[in-house]
Amino acid sequence: MSEPPREEILGSRAMWEPDSKRRAQMDRFRAAVGAACGLALENYDDLYQWSVESYSDFWAEFWKFSGIVFSRMYDEVVDLSKGIADVPEWFKGSRLNYAENLLRHKDNDKVALYVAREGKEEITKVTFEELRQQVALFAAAMRKMGVKKGDRVVGYLPNSAHAVEAMLAAASIGAIWSSTSPDFGVNGVLDRFSQIQPKLIFSVEAVQYNGKGHGHLDKLLRVVKGLPDLRKVVVIPYLAPREKIDISKIPNSVFLDDFLATGIGEQPPQLEFEQLPFSHPLFIMFSSGTTGAPKCMVHSAGGTLIQHLKEHMLHGDMGSADILLYYTTVGWMMWNWMVSALATGAALVLYDGSPLVPTPNVLWDLVDRIGITILGTGAKWLSVLEEKNLKPAETHSLQTLHTILSTGSPLKAQSYEYVYTCVKSSVLLGSISGGTDIISCFMGQNVSIPVYKGEIQARNLGMAVEAWNEEGQAVWGESGELVCTRPLPCQPTHFWNDENGSKYRKAYFSRFPGVWAHGDYCRINPQTGGVVMLGRSDGTLNPNGVRFGSSEIYNIVEAFEEVRDSLCVPQHSRDGEERVVLFLKMAAGHAFGPELVRGIRDAIRRGLSARHVPSLILETQGIPYTLNGKKVEVAVKQIIAGKAVEHRGAFSNPEALDLYRNLPELQGF
Repeated sequence: MSEPPREEILGSRAMWEPDSKRRAQMDRFRAAVGAACGLALENYDDLYQWSVESYSDFWAEFWKFSGIVFSRMYDEVVDLSKGIADVPEWFKGSRLNYAENLLRHKDNDKVALYVAREGKEEITKVTFEELRQQVALFAAAMRKMGVKKGDRVVGYLPNSAHAVEAMLAAASIGAIWSSTSPDFGVNGVLDRFSQIQPKLIFSVEAVQYNGKGHGHLDKLLRVVKGLPDLRKVVVIPYLAPREKIDISKIPNSVFLDDFLATGIGEQPPQLEFEQLPFSHPLFIMFSSGTTGAPKCMVHSAGGTLIQHLKEHMLHGDMGSADILLYYTTVGWMMWNWMVSALATGAALVLYDGSPLVPTPNVLWDLVDRIGITILGTGAKWLSVLEEKNLKPAETHSLQTLHTILSTGSPLKAQSYEYVYTCVKSSVLLGSISGGTDIISCFMGQNVSIPVYKGEIQARNLGMAVEAWNEEGQAVWGESGELVCTRPLPCQPTHFWNDENGSKYRKAYFSRFPGVWAHGDYCRINPQTGGVVMLGRSDGTLNPNGVRFGSSEIYNIVEAFEEVRDSLCVPQHSRDGEERVVLFLKMAAGHAFGPELVRGIRDAIRRGLSARHVPSLILETQGIPYTLNGKKVEVAVKQIIAGKAVEHRGAFSNPEALDLYRNLPELQGF
């Protein structure tokens, strides 16, 4: 992998520097590798280059370092003759269990889960020993009803202890877990679960969000009717006591307590962990499904475990003293990523509800109450707090907090300024980026190198990521397609119902044969090694032959106080020309007008170039988002081209799509 030398960094001021006295796990691993392999690895850059060039040795060394629990050692790390497109088998011959690794910590009284809910003052604590007992109960009841290796068990659940317990129980048996959150509509759930034919579903009767209770049983009934292979529906009383809940209309339904009672014999059930191949399926994850039926990606138990441990232990320096809150639903891969942190001995905070109710300080309040050390969120939430002029540094202690993580969309440069000025000056602000496709990150936070404004710190170990131009050549300091050139243990083993692998190959390897094209646009800074994410490549703009990502526009436009949100999409004419259209959603108290349009055009011209200036700037009342909080450019691009968007269940606000239909300003191009 030829790369430009890293030059002296000029003009960049680090916003955070690693503590030279702290010997992080990344540094210990670098020293261990150097000693074991006879290498002089001076810094992270040296370690990274070795990890992608000698990826088999890297993963073997990390297997050792991470202390993975296994019952049989592997015969071979990976077949080096196979490339990434061949989906090689990893750690062949090994036998292990994902759930056993997450429940391996024997300090029984240590808290594993803190459970917090919107509108409830009380925080429930679950120790590691209590979690093990609950998982044993769930697993015994699952076995009793006939759940076996390879069966699908699904959750239609809020972010709760029950979701963690049911998932770990399924994993302990070797069943495959998949989940969506209660904010998914019936069609969105059936688009996903009907493809994988689950045997068992867990759900709740109602949820609370934004200060209101939302009944869930009607939706659940319609979902159950669309899943003919279901043998059992387990209903968990969540807002109301069970005596006030009527589940008589739901076929094969049972309350959680009655379900768990079926697995209890004369003795309390003991935990049993099926010993399974490294590549045994653990999770089925789904793409967002905004432009077609969601893809069903099958992720392996071993690949998910070793990749998450690498990110938590090395990149995040996480250990048993840490308490992690990632603000997520069970329908987003960040939930799976967060739960894996139990394997480090860290505790999780499971928060269910709005991050802005009863006040926008709800997550900062939890940081101080519980002593959270790592807080994860979406980039959008930080922007909202800045808009609201919140200054947690002045209202909260935040003493325990050492890391803030952000993902879901690119983190704007001004959000870095906001965090370091108004939240905490000594925190590591880690923007992380990857995707559901690899159930993890290509690049992200790194405790051993500085944080620079507007950049993800570095490409992660073992991830052979480059930015490629149209000709398939690596470019440095320029925008290009995010590709990965070497095999990964965390790539999906296959797609569900994709017998000959054609959907899989089309999804990742049709752009550059034999190389994973991720569908993101990025720029790698040759001076810092940092990465700037520029948006999805299917939302890439290319007017007059200049390719650029929508995020470059958003960074400038959303710095205007008049603008609450924006959406930038290409429009194509019949003869193949392209122009860029920018939609603005105005902030409260501000009006759209020619002066603002002029100011935005000037700012884009100054900040980028004259060729980046949109042809049209229009006002909109709403911008469509996925249920996981990502802007949806592709669907709007389809609508303005006169096409239909069928999978409306994938959107949190599908009504916003209709705002873009038949706009008079876009006719006649």
